[in-house]
Amino acid sequence: MQQYTDIEEEKEYNTLNLGPTHPATHGIFQNVLKMDGEIIVSSEPTIGYIHRAFEKIAEHRPYYQITPLTDRMNYCSSPINNMGWHMTMEKLIGAEIPKRAQYMRIIIMELARIADHIVCNSVIGVDTGALTGFTYVWQDREKIYEVYEEICGARLTTNIGRIGGFERDFNKTTWEKINDALNSIEKRWAEFERLLSRNRIFMDRCIGCGPITAEKALGYGFTGPNLRAAGVDYDVRVMSPYSSYEDFDFTIPVGTNGDTYDRFMVRNTEIWESIKIIRQAMNNLPEGNYHADIPEFYLPPKDDVYTKMEALIYHFKIVMGETDVPKGEVYHCVEGGNGELGFYLVSDGGRTPYRLHFRRPCFIYYQAYPEMIKGAMLSDAILTMSSMNVIAGELDA
Repeated sequence: MQQYTDIEEEKEYNTLNLGPTHPATHGIFQNVLKMDGEIIVSSEPTIGYIHRAFEKIAEHRPYYQITPLTDRMNYCSSPINNMGWHMTMEKLIGAEIPKRAQYMRIIIMELARIADHIVCNSVIGVDTGALTGFTYVWQDREKIYEVYEEICGARLTTNIGRIGGFERDFNKTTWEKINDALNSIEKRWAEFERLLSRNRIFMDRCIGCGPITAEKALGYGFTGPNLRAAGVDYDVRVMSPYSSYEDFDFTIPVGTNGDTYDRFMVRNTEIWESIKIIRQAMNNLPEGNYHADIPEFYLPPKDDVYTKMEALIYHFKIVMGETDVPKGEVYHCVEGGNGELGFYLVSDGGRTPYRLHFRRPCFIYYQAYPEMIKGAMLSDAILTMSSMNVIAGELDA
């Protein structure tokens, strides 16, 4: 009698290289996926493809020359990065910022938050097959960039503002462009929401896609919309108010399931709350100066630099780091487009920081990505990444 031995066949898996240069990743980073058919068994992320050593560069640059480095982190909301760094320096030197300058900062930071969320949510639409909304709302992002351009001359990497406030007050054209942008966003974003929020195909693709519990989100160090989507109402603007955010009335939207749909809806609602904040700031804008009285750190007016020797000397000393900076250790954080954006600064009194660490929210929450997509299909992994809003520039720094 012939005997047969039952040999259990080993399951064969495929390896799929998602990235580093793949249009669906929306940035330069890689995921090596172990696939069982279309199901993801495990994922191994690789980062650092655009690592630019910002922290080490910052330790060799005078304080004023660090601002352009911050532009290149989350480049979808550069002004928030700029002003977060300026506030960190102001905390170190003990500068008192006039209320008017603080309100002006809030207006620009909230416009930046809107631009950031427009990018994220319209891209979620693209990755579910809805391209129309993306091309439609992009016009509003353009209007926000025109506001930046009017204030500082730049659009994407803004280098906006100064340590101590702004280089000049907002002119009439700036206020008109801000009003125009808000009116346009209110109308167009309402249409965008009607297109997707209750769309059955969109909901079927997003609900239950890439979920994370509140406990796990906190364990990974989530902040920002991704944490709030999981049901935790943590927002730096409320928990540790800065730039007079305590003067404003706004709501912190939270989700329940921590999935792609909740992340989409939280960002949608935050756009409306940001519009509300900007309207309040414009209606209650205080009188006064647009910069602090700190001549040893605040760059003198350009006209004076060109015509007065003293102003030229101060300009050179400030830019080249020849002014005395107090010794100290400070941490300051702001609510960036993706969460808590922090700056840990150690000064030994020299012309450059002894140590400067950027707390980038993307770098922290991206660590949860392999767990969030385990057992999901490849198409859901793409959608989950989009809804987390992983920005390569902020991830690598």
